[in-house]
Order: sequence, then C-alpha cells, then structure tokens
Amino acid sequence: MPKLRRVSGAEAIRALEKLGFEQIRQRGSHVVLKKQTAQSAAGCVVPLHRELAIGTLHSILKQAGVTVEDFVAQL
Repeated sequence: MPKLRRVSGAEAIRALEKLGFEQIRQRGSHVVLKKQTAQSAAGCVVPLHRELAIGTLHSILKQAGVTVEDFVAQL
C-alpha cells in the first residue's frame, strides 16, 4: 500500500473528481462531493485547507469508498 502524502483540500478534490465524483455544494470551507453508481451513492466532505492531515485524508477516502492506491494514482 503506498503511503499517503500531505495534500491540500483542492488537490484532494481534483483527484476525487478524476475518480468520478462531482461537487454538489459548498458551505464555507467544506465541499460536499458525491458519486452516483448503479448500486448506490457515495459521498464525502472535503475541507478546503491548505494541508490536510493524514488521518483526515484517510477518513475522506473511507467515506468515499476509494482505496489509497486509486487516490494516489490520480494525484
């Protein structure tokens, strides 16, 4: 499993958009992303911080149902 590096909120959003997520709404510094599949919908909330903590990024990927490998490949 590749190690996650620190990324900004904007970089994380761009990588998730490459994986098929789209921005639904934004309130303050938090952006809500959603991906609709045939079976279900997956969503996550990404804060627009300059640098996301590794634990926060893990939580975002868990919410979104995205593996670390897929995410790192899109960076």
